[in-house]
Amino acid sequence: MAWATQTWTELVTMFGDNVWILIVTGILFVTAVIDLTQRTILKVTRYRLLKKEKVWLDSFVDAARSPASFFIWVNGSVLTLTTVIMHFNVYVDMIPFIQSFKSTILTLSFGWYVIRLVHRLELHLKEYAREDERLDAVTVEALAKIIKLLAFILTILFFLNAFGVSLAGLLAFGGVGGIAIGFAAKDLLGNVFGGLMLYMDKPFTVGDWIRSPDKEVEGTVEKIGWRMTTVRTFDKRPLYIPNGIFSNIAIENPSRMTNRRIKETVGIRYADVKQMNSITDTVKVMLRQHPEIDLNQTMIVNFNQFGPSSLDFFIYTFTKTTEWIRFHEIKQDIMLKVSDIIEAHGAEIAFPTRTLHLEADKGALNVHSQVEGEQSINNALS
Repeated sequence: MAWATQTWTELVTMFGDNVWILIVTGILFVTAVIDLTQRTILKVTRYRLLKKEKVWLDSFVDAARSPASFFIWVNGSVLTLTTVIMHFNVYVDMIPFIQSFKSTILTLSFGWYVIRLVHRLELHLKEYAREDERLDAVTVEALAKIIKLLAFILTILFFLNAFGVSLAGLLAFGGVGGIAIGFAAKDLLGNVFGGLMLYMDKPFTVGDWIRSPDKEVEGTVEKIGWRMTTVRTFDKRPLYIPNGIFSNIAIENPSRMTNRRIKETVGIRYADVKQMNSITDTVKVMLRQHPEIDLNQTMIVNFNQFGPSSLDFFIYTFTKTTEWIRFHEIKQDIMLKVSDIIEAHGAEIAFPTRTLHLEADKGALNVHSQVEGEQSINNALS
C-alpha cells in the first residue's frame, strides 16, 4: 500500500499542472480493468453453466454481459467528463444534467438487461413448446412482447423523471394526449388491439391453414405481428392482413379439423335397380373394413334419389387422417373400389341419357334414342 502511495505521489509530481491527464487516464484504466474482470467472470460462469446444460440460468448470465459493460463504461465516462469540466472550469452548468444522467445509468442498464433476458427466455420457451403441447409458442411470443414493451416504457419514464419531468404531469398529459391520438390513429390502435386478441383467443397460430368465407383469405399463417398478420397463399404469394380485420370476419381453421370428410354421390343405370340394395350394402362393408376410415364418425351409404338419368346413392364418411395429400389418396382408393363393386354386381355407372318420344300423324310411334352428354339428337321419321 505504501508502494502504491509513493508511486502515485511521484506521478503527480512528474505531471505537475497536467495532473488532470493522469487522473483521466487512471479513471479510464480502472474502468477497463473492472470491465475486463466482469467479462471474464461472466464468461467463465457461462462456460460452466452450459457444460452442465443449465440453459435457463445461462440466460440470466448471458443477458447481463452488455448491460454490465454499459453501466461500467458510462460511469467511468461520466466521471472522466466531470473531471475535465472541473479542471478547465468550462460548461460547469452542465454538471447537474450530467449528474442527473448518472443517476439513470442503473435504470437504463436494468431495463436493457430485462429486455435481453426476456428475449433469451422466449427463445428457450419456444423450443420447449415444440416438445410440449401444453405450451403455445404464440402465447410465449405475446407475453415476451408485452414484458419488453413494459420494460421499455418504465425505463423511459424513470429516465425522464431523473431530469425533473413530473411523472404525474406526464401521465395526465398522456391521458389527454391518448384521446387525441386514439381519434387520429384509431385504425392503427384497432390493429394493435386486434393483434392482442389474436394472441389471447388464439383462433390460429403460426403454421395453421386458415380461410375466411367473408374475405378472399386462404393460406398458411407465417407471422402474427402486433399490427398485421402475414399469410402465405397457396400460390406462394404473401398476403398482409391488418389484425383489425379479424375482429369483423369469420375465420375457418382447417388445420384443427379432427377428420376429413368424403361426400360423394354415385349413379347407376335405371336398368340396375334390382342391384341397388346389394351394391350399397357391399360398399358399406368395404368402408367399415377400410383401415383409413374412422368408424367412430358418421357413416352413410344409402339410395338417395331418382336422378334424371340415374339412380343415385350417397356416400358419407370420414377419414382418420387430416393431411390433404393423404386424404385424396384414400378418397381415390375408395372411389375405385366403389367402381369395382358396381361392376362386380353386373351394374354400370350411369351417364347422362335422354329418351325422346315422337308421335306420327297416324298413330303413336315411339323412337328411343340414347344421347351422351350434349350430343345432338338426330330426327327419326318414318
